Amino acid sequence: MHAPFDSDFALPGSGPAPDPGSGPGPGSDPGPRTGSGPNREIYTVGRLNDEVARLFEDSFPLIWVEGELTNLARPRSGHMYFTLKDSRAQVRCALFRSNRMRLRFEPRDGMQVIARARVGLYGPRGDFQLVVQELEPAGEGALRLAYDRLRLRLQEEGLFDPKHKRPLPGFPRRLGVVTSPTGAAVRDVLKVLGRRFPALPVVIYPTRVQGEGAGEEIAAAIRAAVRRAECDVLLVVRGGGSLEDLWSFNEEGLARAIHACPIPVVTGVGHESDVTIADFVADERAPTPSAAAERTSPNRSELVERVAAVAERARRAAAMGAERRRTTLELQRRRLRHPLLRIENLAQRADEFGRRAAVAFDRRSEETRRRMAALFHRLERTRPDARALRTKIENLERRGRSATVERQARAAARVRELVRALHAVSPGRTLDRGYAIIYRDGAIVRDAGEVAPGDAVTARLARGRLGATVTSAEPD
Repeated sequence: MHAPFDSDFALPGSGPAPDPGSGPGPGSDPGPRTGSGPNREIYTVGRLNDEVARLFEDSFPLIWVEGELTNLARPRSGHMYFTLKDSRAQVRCALFRSNRMRLRFEPRDGMQVIARARVGLYGPRGDFQLVVQELEPAGEGALRLAYDRLRLRLQEEGLFDPKHKRPLPGFPRRLGVVTSPTGAAVRDVLKVLGRRFPALPVVIYPTRVQGEGAGEEIAAAIRAAVRRAECDVLLVVRGGGSLEDLWSFNEEGLARAIHACPIPVVTGVGHESDVTIADFVADERAPTPSAAAERTSPNRSELVERVAAVAERARRAAAMGAERRRTTLELQRRRLRHPLLRIENLAQRADEFGRRAAVAFDRRSEETRRRMAALFHRLERTRPDARALRTKIENLERRGRSATVERQARAAARVRELVRALHAVSPGRTLDRGYAIIYRDGAIVRDAGEVAPGDAVTARLARGRLGATVTSAEPD
């Protein structure tokens, strides 16, 4: 039953009566109308619903509501409409498309859920409703609260501090994987490793990754890996799931085991949107198990390309070095003269010096004779024995000239004897007999083992050179 309308009753938001001379324009909400009483104000239905909606929004913050989900409707607009009920009452709910896209589960009729919503009123029908911002299964609410509390506490203790993060090895000698031996995660990891670097040894530390006690088993597997000291890096991985499925990786014991592990730890738990306590403590977090394997293994294709590039640079450097040495040797060869030619040149110079010395000696002797003749002419007029003295001096002069000629003849004979001896042992004399000197990269080849089939060599003959390719090499 409705209470009779009292002229003294006013709805929230009412105020003094408007001026009778002013009124709403065409097509607008006429607003409250005054009646016969002094404080009587009449609301339209639309204004009433608007006032009630604002009253709800101002009075209630975002709240969490738990109930059973029923009457689920999914229109083509992408929004979702349903009813939450318990044993005493029910309330209509609207979950708009932008928030629905963030759901991590598929709602179904009969599910017990927790909704984070604001209280509202759907004005066109006057229906009281909840506008849902977040929706999750009922069991996740308590887990989410425990997750937040543990995360804040461990963060305050410094377990997430970046200074504790250890660098990952660039080329691990062995990789450890802590996971279920029958799950999809281990298959994904092995598939990635087989593609990227199949030669990398892998050690599996089997453990449960879901259910009661699984967190302690994972921590025990990590401690076993530390004791055995087989690996350079550890992967702690499992596939996706709900918050309850992944709860083992949010336990404090596992977080402290990862923090105390001296081996670098990489986590790959669930999907990219799943972030666990273990991810915060680990040295590096990967969004999936496959991504964890990618980050901890070298890429064989990239390594092959890098080795090939280094080998090519080394080959080019060696070729350039060999070419420089070959050019240097060629310049030195051109500058180097054969010893026999040098001796012959020296002999020619000796002959030249001998001729020049003989000419100078003759010139000096002629000049001396003229001076002596003048002196003897003067002396003959003053001393009777001057003629005999002159004859003696002339004899000494002839003897000196004969001795000089004889000395030059002996020196020339000695030079010719040395030239003949050097020529007898000269490589050129050997080459004249049909032999050849073999060079490879500017060095003389003395052993067939120094070359291989296909090598390019140079043969020096008595006159000229030949370029050749080795077709066979048979060391003695």
